[in-house]
Amino acid sequence: MRIITNEKMSKKDIGLAFLVVIVWGANFTVIKLGLAGVPSMLLAVLRYVLTAFPAIFFVSRPTIEWKYCIAYGLAVGVGQFGCLFYAMDIGMPAGIASVILQSQAFFTILFGAVLLKEPLKTRQIIGLIIASLGLYLIGTNGGSNGTLSIPIGAFSLSLLAAASWSGSNIVIRYAVARATSKGQKLDMLSLVVWSSLVPPIPLMILALMFDTPETLLHSITNLNGISIFAVLYLAFFSTLFGYGTWSRLLARYSTGRVAPLSLLVPVTGLITAGLVLGEKLSVLQLVAGLVIVLGIVISNFDLAPMKFLLKAKD
Repeated sequence: MRIITNEKMSKKDIGLAFLVVIVWGANFTVIKLGLAGVPSMLLAVLRYVLTAFPAIFFVSRPTIEWKYCIAYGLAVGVGQFGCLFYAMDIGMPAGIASVILQSQAFFTILFGAVLLKEPLKTRQIIGLIIASLGLYLIGTNGGSNGTLSIPIGAFSLSLLAAASWSGSNIVIRYAVARATSKGQKLDMLSLVVWSSLVPPIPLMILALMFDTPETLLHSITNLNGISIFAVLYLAFFSTLFGYGTWSRLLARYSTGRVAPLSLLVPVTGLITAGLVLGEKLSVLQLVAGLVIVLGIVISNFDLAPMKFLLKAKD
């Protein structure tokens, strides 16, 4: 599929991009709903089983070595979503989770600097400092007057989930470089589908560590309508539709046209959590969320004012 770098996104593609943003933002609320009836690790297992089957029978295997699929599957399935599901199970609010997960952008920058020897730019350091302030404010602000408090364990696991997401980004960079060296192109949807074969086994081991086999079997045999909806949504809408559509948009347009739209995920995440779950954030938590998003914008996009101010340094 050719990249259309000199054209604006069509109305259809803009609509698809916003639909993905809404789906991904609502994803956190759906996880919370699913956790009400299914243990966290079992919910993650079901998500990846349905993501892999029957899709692997219709999607070709990615043209890279299995080690990349395994590494990506462990980073995303076990590291990112395993930690996220458990964090939300022990008290992480859905709306704030959608904000904290965006800190993956900064972990990616740091991992890229250490592992890939990518230079850190001044604006990236400034953005990292600003976002760190936002994370500190969220992590230390206890809820009061009906607002949400965040257990330190849930907050730490959410950061670990973001770091794991960043680790998967580094795996993708290595995989893309490997595919390119072979004169091939990495199909992200293919990688997502086939790597989904990896997480179920380690996640099930964790599930058996947290709950008894009887508890897990009872949960599976007594799935209610909301739990079934949550599993189907996470597998088909959030994963297959979301990643599939997003990868096609990135194939058609430059990253600079598509990537900024992902900053709306925390917005839709907070709105959905407020409407469906009745989550109420304190003023300080809302400000902290905005500070994190501001840090992401400064760090990842060449804004004209920042380019002018940092021209001599960056």
